[in-house]
Amino acid sequence: MVNGDGAHEHTEETDSKQDGNGEADGGEESNEQEVIVIQDTGFTVKIQAPGTEPFDLQVSPQEMVQEIHQVLMDREDTCHRTCFSLQLDGNVLDNFAELKSIEGLQEGSVLKVVEEPYTVREARIHVRHIRDLLKSLDPSDAYNGVDCNSLSFLSIFTDGDLGETGKRKKKGNEMEQIDCTPPEHILPGSKERPLVPLQPQNKDWKPMQCLKVLTMSGWNPPPGNRKMHGDLMYLYIVTVEERHVSVTASTRGFYLNQSTTYTFNPKPANPSFLSHSLVELLSQISPAFKKNFTALQKKRVQRHPFERIATPFQVYSWTAPQVDHAMDCVRAEDAYTSRLGYEEHIPGQTRDWNEELQTTRELPRKNLPERLLRERAIFKVHSDFAAAATRGAMAVIDGNVMAINPGEETRMQMFIWNNIFFSLGFDVRDHYRELGGDAAAHAAPTNDLNGVRAYSGVDVEGLYTLGTVVVDYRGYRVTAQSIIPGILEREQEQSVIYGSIDFGKTVVSHGKYLELLEKTSRPLKVQRHSVLNEKNDTVELCSSVECKGIIGNDGRHYILDLLRTFPPDLNFLPVDGVELSPECQRLGFPASVCCCLTLLLFLVFLFRYLLFMKMAALQLMQHKANRDSNKTDTPAITETSETLTESKGPLEGKELEESIPGLAQAKELAETLVAEDGSSIDPKSREVVLNACKAVGSISDTAFDIRFNPDIFSPGVRFPEESADDIQKQKQLLKDAAAFLVSCQVPTLVKDCLDHSALPMDGASLTEALHQRGINVRYLGTVLEFMEKTPAKAQLEHTSRLGVELSALSAAVSHFLNCFLSSFPDAVAHLPPDELVSRRKNRKRRNRVPGGGDNTAWASLTPSELWKNIASEAQKKFQSKLILIKEYNFDSRHKPAFTEEDILNIFPVVKHVNPKATDAFHFFQSGQAKVQQGFLKEGCELINEALNLFNNVYGAMHVEICSCLRLLARLNYILGDHPEALSNQQKAVLMSERVLGIEHPNTIQEYMHLALYCFANNQLSTALKLLYRARYLMLLICGEDHPEMALLDSNIGLVLHGVMEYDLSLRFLENALTINTKYHGPRSLKVALSHHLVARVYESKAEFRSALQHEKEGYTIYKNQMGEAHEKTKESSEYLKYLTQQAVALQRTMNEIYKNGSNASIMPLKFTAPSMATILDQLNIINGIIFIPLSPKDLENLKAEVQRRQQLQELGKGEEPAEDQKDGLCWMSHKACGPESRAV
Repeated sequence: MVNGDGAHEHTEETDSKQDGNGEADGGEESNEQEVIVIQDTGFTVKIQAPGTEPFDLQVSPQEMVQEIHQVLMDREDTCHRTCFSLQLDGNVLDNFAELKSIEGLQEGSVLKVVEEPYTVREARIHVRHIRDLLKSLDPSDAYNGVDCNSLSFLSIFTDGDLGETGKRKKKGNEMEQIDCTPPEHILPGSKERPLVPLQPQNKDWKPMQCLKVLTMSGWNPPPGNRKMHGDLMYLYIVTVEERHVSVTASTRGFYLNQSTTYTFNPKPANPSFLSHSLVELLSQISPAFKKNFTALQKKRVQRHPFERIATPFQVYSWTAPQVDHAMDCVRAEDAYTSRLGYEEHIPGQTRDWNEELQTTRELPRKNLPERLLRERAIFKVHSDFAAAATRGAMAVIDGNVMAINPGEETRMQMFIWNNIFFSLGFDVRDHYRELGGDAAAHAAPTNDLNGVRAYSGVDVEGLYTLGTVVVDYRGYRVTAQSIIPGILEREQEQSVIYGSIDFGKTVVSHGKYLELLEKTSRPLKVQRHSVLNEKNDTVELCSSVECKGIIGNDGRHYILDLLRTFPPDLNFLPVDGVELSPECQRLGFPASVCCCLTLLLFLVFLFRYLLFMKMAALQLMQHKANRDSNKTDTPAITETSETLTESKGPLEGKELEESIPGLAQAKELAETLVAEDGSSIDPKSREVVLNACKAVGSISDTAFDIRFNPDIFSPGVRFPEESADDIQKQKQLLKDAAAFLVSCQVPTLVKDCLDHSALPMDGASLTEALHQRGINVRYLGTVLEFMEKTPAKAQLEHTSRLGVELSALSAAVSHFLNCFLSSFPDAVAHLPPDELVSRRKNRKRRNRVPGGGDNTAWASLTPSELWKNIASEAQKKFQSKLILIKEYNFDSRHKPAFTEEDILNIFPVVKHVNPKATDAFHFFQSGQAKVQQGFLKEGCELINEALNLFNNVYGAMHVEICSCLRLLARLNYILGDHPEALSNQQKAVLMSERVLGIEHPNTIQEYMHLALYCFANNQLSTALKLLYRARYLMLLICGEDHPEMALLDSNIGLVLHGVMEYDLSLRFLENALTINTKYHGPRSLKVALSHHLVARVYESKAEFRSALQHEKEGYTIYKNQMGEAHEKTKESSEYLKYLTQQAVALQRTMNEIYKNGSNASIMPLKFTAPSMATILDQLNIINGIIFIPLSPKDLENLKAEVQRRQQLQELGKGEEPAEDQKDGLCWMSHKACGPESRAV
């Protein structure tokens, strides 16, 4: 779980902080005892290793012995040891035992590090580890996207760890150190967008050369007679001093032998320098190695742990510097063996992925410790499987894996590698002929993966899904799946006992599968339904017919082919004789294998539930009113599902609630009705519920229950006549869902973009914004069309400009990029003709690449053809016309911008299941709820608890841990603990860079938050560097014309104002004012604040006329928007008076000088340099943090109000009592905390 001492320190740190905070929220399902189990206090043991002084190590009872091994292999003084055991009183400790289970291990125990004999496997691990230590500061693995290494550049801008520098820096001399001038390319209005600063070179990365060569010797493997002498393998080493040596790895350790490049003499040299560790041997024979290796390890351990820990999934970088290719024995070995024999250091065997994936799901989950252990195991196996599947898919496309059906056409071939089954995204058996052929087959794997995600999320005991990863690489789509035991030994027809293998012609069912799938039907909103098979018999299903049930040889019930888990999207599936809503008809979408997003179905469900409640409540109120006036007729509900889709969306519900008195009470009554089974309800009330159920399309007459039939409109699926009514209802429900998406969800997204609760910056964040609202990316054209018709469309420009990412062997890619981006009109394939010829000849001799052949059609592609293809593809996929906003001008129109040398590598795009830490997430949500209620300290404790549990499941690196750290930092900051806020936010930035990417929109946000906390800690130059970095990244991904740029420029302008760089400050603040005016409208309060900030800088420059002009603008906005009596308007009015006085005083002084020359008696003028406290207050305000000062009287009132609420709660629902007093009041805006937390 933990990788290296950095992570170890991190877990200790959170553990020690958590002591005593074990009490969970009273309403939390996980009870206190469960949490306290996790909080077992740590203890200290003494470690005694050969050649070093004994040292103390803080450990926790839940840790395994193996984790201490990891710590020792990462510590500076013991890092060169890999083959050792830990012994307590002479007894060897089991690596996989938990510390609490070891008898006699207690506070102060001495653990001895005992060197053990090597095996071939241990010797290989040792050499690999030494190689990793030698390359520990080298970023090449991160650039190449291997071994879950990824880039982080924060330390370059903070000059190391912020915590330490914070203590070193003195307040007084901070001002002199600051160089405020930003690079030219990030100034407002600059048109330059250089790529080199994206990856600044760290001076630490200059290689400290310890060895020239470390590689496997050509004399490997040892001959039989030498094996009996204990020889395991031979190494060839060249030291920095140019000494060439041959080293034997034996069971006793490493020693010099007498072999040379051409003569084999395995006898020990004299002296042989026998050492248990290779580092000890090399330190004896090379002084340069000893000196540089020591310095290298010092630098390595000084780096922040989060810069070194592996990420759970690989993150790739799209740019990299050209670096010299270096000799690397470990990489060479990996390439030759395909890492099969040494997969995760398991010798000579491959992992049974299916068994591992399913066994982890079967682990017990009764209490919190069991659930944590289970989730940790599931997460670890999934991340390992995703990595192995990605390597295998790349090997398949690169032609390194033999097909299991080599005689068939390449597109039909299937592969097995490392116990994983690989298939290509082609329509090999005409399955998808009517749905779009290869295009449909290309889309199907992602739908299947979404189905796997859905069923894995529901996590029903006894129902199993396959490990599934979808990889796009070099233009191919590969599906990687774990293998059901026994599936390859029998025909599919014999295996499938549930579902259909021919799109619904023959259908079978099975009682056990129906029972298991029934448990998933409510959470997934899937309706149990009947279909007809080829003999016209009725077959009952609880999924789509496509879903197949197979019992493996291991007796487990597997489901696969889950591509139709969710019903079809009717907007993209025109069906004969089906009338769609006018909006959908107008859009005229094409046919495809398009399914609704899970979230859309859930939103439809919630929307219908709201309508159901309203209708039941209104009926009950009418019923009550009628009864009161002795009338007995109950008006029938006349609204039908058609009227539901015409409604204006969720807002209407709110308005209705406000407009009808007593509706809330009626809704409560309705809720009690639908919660019961209907038996004890009086007939009138039952009739009300029945009518409401009918009107909203509920499948039950006594309670609200909406589910969708995934087989509706599926070609080839037939339904029994007796269910005709139900089928009709289901068809209507799907039509309503399609209309709901177009008429409600798309306008909601546009509204959210207008009021800035959604602020997409790039293609990825736009996709996320769409998905969060249940909208597929294929609706992009619809969204753009809706934006065009919006009156405030200028305020949506930042969204409509975002692109959908396009991905396309170095010559082909460089040619593609030239056609795509270059201004050069006659882009010709940049490849010498002789190389084309030789490539053709070579390809015939090699293993055929899928879809291979002599395919050089790309070489004749022209820019106009490419853009025509892209435009037609965009029209087909997104119903959107492409507009060329900017013709990139790379270099010149006379030569192509890219050559094949510019293309360094091609990386895969990988989609996989993301297992969740459910308990940790509940704690996180409870913490957020507390923060929203204003109980910040209690919220902080719960978030800390969540962080602890996230670490337990995910290890130290994960995107959810990043969110946790961000919120913790914000809470620390508000509660006045600025150093702790800085520490947590630094971790959040590092983690965001590592797990999301160095230019991800979240990373930019994290940099901005960190800059604020640096400023609050008096680290002004660091704050500026961080803000400049954030601005550079934002310019790179979305340009200057974006609402978020206004916030960033306001931050930069304020900090520059604080360090008295007034002219620079004005450039940024005036740019922020322009952007705010464009995106928020000239009458917005944000614009008023912008005017005020600009006025303050002009005041500091003594340009009072300009200051007055801006402050007047701000005052007018405040007066119009908030009235003259509002505090803000009064503040602005006071400031205007002050500025006027200053302007008059200045004018008098100038007049005096003109009049009396040098004899003038000059009144001293007040030129106010801004105080840091004032600047910090302004920074807090623009970043959405407003501290509300409370007088003693206010505090008394607040206390009384909280106690009153407490009594009400106790009387009402007996919920947990509120705190005696909130932790000092503060308001955090929605923007400030990120989308996941809005706090008052």
